[in-house]
Amino acid sequence: MKQLIGKALLDSFRKLNPLVMKSNPVLFVVELGTVLILLMLLFPKYFGTEDQVGWNTVVFSVLLFTVLFANFAEALAEGRGKAQADTLRRAKRDTEAKRLKADGSVQVISSGELRKGDRVLVETGDIIPGDGDIIDGLASIDESAITGESAPVIKRAGSDQTSVTGGTRVISDSIVVKITTNPGDSFLDRMIMLIEGAKRQKAPNEIALNTVLIVFTLIFLIVVVTLVPIASYVGIELDISVLVVLLVCLIPTTIGGLLSAIGIAGMDRVTRFGVIAMSGKAVEAAGDVNTIILDKTGTITYGNRLAAEFVPVAGVDQKELMEVAVLTSLFDDTPEGSSVMMLAQANHVVCDVKAYEGEIIPFTAEERMSGLNYKGVHYRKGAVSAISAYVREHGGMVPPDLEEKSARISLQGGTPLAVCKDSQVLGLIYLKDTVKPGIRERFEELRKMGIRTVMCTGDNPLTAVTIAKEAGVDDFIAESKPEDKIRIVREEQAQGKMVAMTGDGTNDAPALAQADVGIAMNSGTTAAKEAANMVDLDSDPTKILQVISIGKQLLMTRGALTTFSIANDFSKYFAIIPAMLVEQVPEMQLLNIMNLQSPSSAVLSALLFNAIIIPLLIPLALRGVRYVPMNANQLLVRNLLIYGVGGIIFPFIGIKLIDMGLQLFW
Repeated sequence: MKQLIGKALLDSFRKLNPLVMKSNPVLFVVELGTVLILLMLLFPKYFGTEDQVGWNTVVFSVLLFTVLFANFAEALAEGRGKAQADTLRRAKRDTEAKRLKADGSVQVISSGELRKGDRVLVETGDIIPGDGDIIDGLASIDESAITGESAPVIKRAGSDQTSVTGGTRVISDSIVVKITTNPGDSFLDRMIMLIEGAKRQKAPNEIALNTVLIVFTLIFLIVVVTLVPIASYVGIELDISVLVVLLVCLIPTTIGGLLSAIGIAGMDRVTRFGVIAMSGKAVEAAGDVNTIILDKTGTITYGNRLAAEFVPVAGVDQKELMEVAVLTSLFDDTPEGSSVMMLAQANHVVCDVKAYEGEIIPFTAEERMSGLNYKGVHYRKGAVSAISAYVREHGGMVPPDLEEKSARISLQGGTPLAVCKDSQVLGLIYLKDTVKPGIRERFEELRKMGIRTVMCTGDNPLTAVTIAKEAGVDDFIAESKPEDKIRIVREEQAQGKMVAMTGDGTNDAPALAQADVGIAMNSGTTAAKEAANMVDLDSDPTKILQVISIGKQLLMTRGALTTFSIANDFSKYFAIIPAMLVEQVPEMQLLNIMNLQSPSSAVLSALLFNAIIIPLLIPLALRGVRYVPMNANQLLVRNLLIYGVGGIIFPFIGIKLIDMGLQLFW
């Protein structure tokens, strides 16, 4: 932490460069005022201020520290982000890569020589040399260097978890990885560049607020400049240094100095939470989300739908059902397929895989079934509606109890898979999934925020409604296909709503790209990560709930400090205006409601308060205002009471205390 603060202090001085400062018009005006006071110190004869050297020295020092404190806030926020980049950089290293040649031989090269499309062998203990997709094998992978999670993850070819990141380590088994990026374009490279980038993409709300601050600054600049001829016309002479102090205290210096830090800190908070945001826009958009679209599997439920029971129909022998179920699952490498094999084995039904040679029928989203053609017999396993249609097409009859038994499974929150042999339905496989504990309470919090939740699932409507009721979501889409997700995103956006969703597969990519906030799982496919504007490093789909809270916290922090900054100006007005005019217009003493000891003390007290309040608010800007789920009207009233009324009262107290302190030295 000491190193971070020391570097931020040095950066505070580097940021005094006018070319850097001009990006923040409010602070740029403060810096110009500081330079003007410095010129009055260096060349007092030209300004007629020979007798004000001591006063101008104090004013210059306070103004300089005001700018430095504001720069320090931004530099500290940037430094915290760069610390995360250092962590990612340590994960990125030049390693040996075992590139596979066309003839199957292995060539050992540097990972920096790998190109998109290369195939590499990664064995136990090896560092994965680059980003890619597993095309063969299964392995346990340690991703703690990136995610911070110590538990290894299992990834395999042909599943939803095929994407691997360079810099992670294989701790068991071996895999063949197809490299998907060229050097310099990897996930880690892009994340490091993003975090360390000097230019932060501003969100629309921040741009709008910045415009308002510029307008306020111009208005007060015009007011202060026109005070000189107006006062001169009525015979009042105003001191230049006091006018500079008046301008600095009346323009929104506080929020101007903290605005950039608030945005950077918002990105840093999601980064430290294990989510990389591609831009500040994504974090802020999360705070405005009205609708969240969530996959049931892995987000609302654990996603491990495992076979729990074989349910025969129409007098079919259970052993025959199990034997056919095993045949349909022989080449099904999904967790469901494996669980069918394990449950059959537990019931003493085994199958020698080598004994079977047939045509594998892979699962497709359109057909919604898979299986095996062996010795002229067609074995299928899939959704009840798909199997029923398949049987009818082949001249078979659907057993009358199939619908009733599948409905019973669905009502229990399970998923029924129908099993058939040619045109005969043999029975059902009961797959069970479990709703994650605490998810209902999280959805209730979202509802308090005014956010609607929509669950997407490929399950039938009966299963979907059971899970939806148990989880407490507002709406659901059953038997959804990839195009349904992008359709619902567009429908919600057409109603003027901001939409967020999570996903990890290639079929999620279009919807992730369309959503205002798209969070892709780091364990997901490259296409999903490219389409999203956030990537969850430890692949926890429920992170979207925390990301939304962080986004709302960012918006609340910016709004609260803006309210506080503008409210401050009201109090400083009562300190400086009477002090400027009381000698020429004694009646102005009536406005000296704080009973400050002298005009010079009043001006200096206001200026010191203006400088001190920025470092005092830096921890709040970086940490964020505490967010409590409530509707917009309640939030508005709460912020106005705390930061509006408080922003008026606190400066009165602070300026008076500083004035009392100055009495000891003035």
